[in-house]
Amino acid sequence: MDLLRFLTFASDAEIAGLWGLGMIGVALLALLGERLRMRRARIDRVGWVPWTTIFMTSAIVGAGLLALSAKGLMAG
Repeated sequence: MDLLRFLTFASDAEIAGLWGLGMIGVALLALLGERLRMRRARIDRVGWVPWTTIFMTSAIVGAGLLALSAKGLMAG
């Protein structure tokens, strides 16, 4: 119930910060996926997921959202 109240009354900067943290989390998962793909046992079994593209896209978007939300969070 407390989470619902927080999300209901959160400012735009807080919502953007949460989305930014979520995108950074996706970037970390993509980084893990790329690391597992590079260390696979059978080299002829290539994957179909573009982990590098997912990592770069989510990291750039996440960093941008966090940078945009920082000013609003500092202001209060």
